[in-house]
Amino acid sequence: MDDKSKMGSLRAGFVDALLEIGKSRQDVVVLGADTTDSLRTYMFGEKFPDRLFDVGIAEQNMIGVSAGLAFSNKTVFCGTFTAFLCRAVDQIRNTIAYCNLDVKIVGSHAGLVTGPDGAAHQTLEDLAIMRTLPNMRVIAPSDYYSTYVLVKQMAQTRGPFYLRILRTDMPNIYTDKRELKIGRAETLIEGSDIAIIANGALVNRALTAAVALKAKGISAQVIDCHTIKPLDRDTILKAAKGTGRVITAEDHSVQGGMGSAIAELLSEEYPIKINRMGVKDKFGESGEPDELLKKYGLTEDSIIKEATKMVGQ
Repeated sequence: MDDKSKMGSLRAGFVDALLEIGKSRQDVVVLGADTTDSLRTYMFGEKFPDRLFDVGIAEQNMIGVSAGLAFSNKTVFCGTFTAFLCRAVDQIRNTIAYCNLDVKIVGSHAGLVTGPDGAAHQTLEDLAIMRTLPNMRVIAPSDYYSTYVLVKQMAQTRGPFYLRILRTDMPNIYTDKRELKIGRAETLIEGSDIAIIANGALVNRALTAAVALKAKGISAQVIDCHTIKPLDRDTILKAAKGTGRVITAEDHSVQGGMGSAIAELLSEEYPIKINRMGVKDKFGESGEPDELLKKYGLTEDSIIKEATKMVGQ
């Protein structure tokens, strides 16, 4: 995990996909709210200067302008920090989701892994907000390649999306040999004793935990649930029936995120023991990402401990 050659930026995956899309799609435009440097979307503007718009620190206006462009038959990508998107939930609900517009909303710098910026920026409720909106699809990739592929698919799929990306570089999990698809969770390791379902910053930690669990005689299945909405019911139900135990792990509040979505599904379709790992109804704080994940119980060791306990029961 310390080898930087094995690390990748989700922001880079997002922008590289935009640059590729922009070559063939004259209808694609990009908006920012004084965050085009942070999200690296200024690079799109360097290639296509008439299709990048920075509205300044005015997130509600950014959503309104995005809606107007979408009504003008544009495919719109608009992005800022997740913390600032909360200011525009009214506009997202009533102009983007309600009107089912072709606007892809990108929230960057999410979760505890935002690090030293502290609680004001460490958004832990964005997935919960976005997945409750009708028409909104919600994506939380885990590495460079998954971000790149899913963004390209978002551009090809009409209607509103919310994409959650991270500030911190993440270990590379996927290669171009893997076919990823919106709405289909990826089984990365097969297992029979317990299923660990993760997204974003917790996927690599789940993989590391599964290797350690195997050495202890516990067979752990690992699933990357990058699409929170629409949820891949078939893959999740198959994992639940095959293992009888499920852990969900995410850098998000335990309330309303991926874990809640999976718990809702299992409670209705196949009630079994589930342990939702996430931030327990608290705000974050300033610190390095690894320090914060350790304090809030979201490390490989935390997953190993919880999985061992569940299998023992």
